[in-house]
Amino acid sequence: MDSTVLNRNIFRSYDIRGVYPETVNEAVAELIGEGFGSYIREIGKTECIVGYDNRLSSKSLHDALITGILKTGVNVVSLGLVTTPMYYYAQIYYKIAPGIMITASHNPKDDNGFKISFDESGNAKGDEIQDFYRYIMKRDFYQGEGGMITKNIEKAYLELMHESLSFGDRRLKVVLDPGNGTTSIIAQKIFETFPIDLVLINDTSDGTFPNHHPDPCVESNLSQLKEKVKEEQADLGLAFDGDGDRIGVVDENGVYIRTDQYMIIIIKSIIEKVRQKAFLYDVKCSKSLEDVIKELGAKPICYRTGASYTKAKVRELDLAFGGEFSGHVYFRDRFLGFDSGIYAGLRFVELLSHSDKKASELLEGVPIYYATEELKFTYDDEKKFEVVNRILDYASEKGYKINNIDGVRVNFEDGWALVRASNTGPNVTARFEAKTEERLKQIQEEFTSIIEENK
Repeated sequence: MDSTVLNRNIFRSYDIRGVYPETVNEAVAELIGEGFGSYIREIGKTECIVGYDNRLSSKSLHDALITGILKTGVNVVSLGLVTTPMYYYAQIYYKIAPGIMITASHNPKDDNGFKISFDESGNAKGDEIQDFYRYIMKRDFYQGEGGMITKNIEKAYLELMHESLSFGDRRLKVVLDPGNGTTSIIAQKIFETFPIDLVLINDTSDGTFPNHHPDPCVESNLSQLKEKVKEEQADLGLAFDGDGDRIGVVDENGVYIRTDQYMIIIIKSIIEKVRQKAFLYDVKCSKSLEDVIKELGAKPICYRTGASYTKAKVRELDLAFGGEFSGHVYFRDRFLGFDSGIYAGLRFVELLSHSDKKASELLEGVPIYYATEELKFTYDDEKKFEVVNRILDYASEKGYKINNIDGVRVNFEDGWALVRASNTGPNVTARFEAKTEERLKQIQEEFTSIIEENK
């Protein structure tokens, strides 16, 4: 196969991801399959798990990927169409760590990609992905004849949801918005097994995502959910992303509850029940989360963005709970530690079922900061890192307090600015927060002017 078939830019920090069919297509999938099968044989593995989401290109990429894997003599367990959390559970349930999930998560409908794990350490990230690219480019693949079997994880996954949940006497009305993503195939089945009055919107599986972009942590994507919650006088609204590993929450008034606010609610509810009083969050999260963790006498741990990184760190530090601003949360108190939007939603409903409070009331007394949404500035994959370095140089010259664990976070006494190179697309992302709206505007203008220089 011609070496030009593989675009290095699709090998990103968290996964392999690009545009179908320009940079991710069946030829690329087969090549990745050959590389993956050979790579895991190098470390003594002989079987793997493969699943795919509901994007229009996913099934054909799945077939091509498996063709490549089988050529190396590795056996494949195919899960078929599943959410990413179902795939994660299948790795645990079948005790097969190596695997590939075909998905582009919350990216636009024409994107697709591969989340890869080689062993028990979880999703490959950073240098592991770059090493895998270099391994593939050597084209020194194993030869063999692997076999494929299909397995259905749905029943076991449904049972898992019940093992760690115990609802109270209060029955809640909940609106679900799967956004026509892959959770459309399973969300209703799961939620209907609990004492919940359920209302569904955008619940037909459709990989073109016809009603809105499948990212539940961009507030503009929640307009339909907000209106439906108010129309139905529901207690809560829950939204999921394209592959089901992220959560978006709307309270009874149709007001968006950001993930860092969701984390505050969860941490306050479990603090007395967990052994280790420490919780992890990423650099995008509000200072209010840090403030609450400290007020509870616990240790705040600010870490880099990226589900592959934050999930692994939560496990490494043996924490009961952690998450990140983009909607990934990890429960390890009563759950298995992988990110599931459906489970995260059920935990919130369970919490309310034991309380007489409304969802909005659970944030009473939390310190108030004013913040922007995550802002995106389009730059190509080479230029975006130059922009972040420009911010770093500027902040250093100013003598500002800097945290550069992930991009550049500039901390002030009354707010902060965060500028990063996106790891999932050709963007520079930024977020700003301050104690007052006026100060927020000042910080935002100071740094966006630099981001947009020479654009």
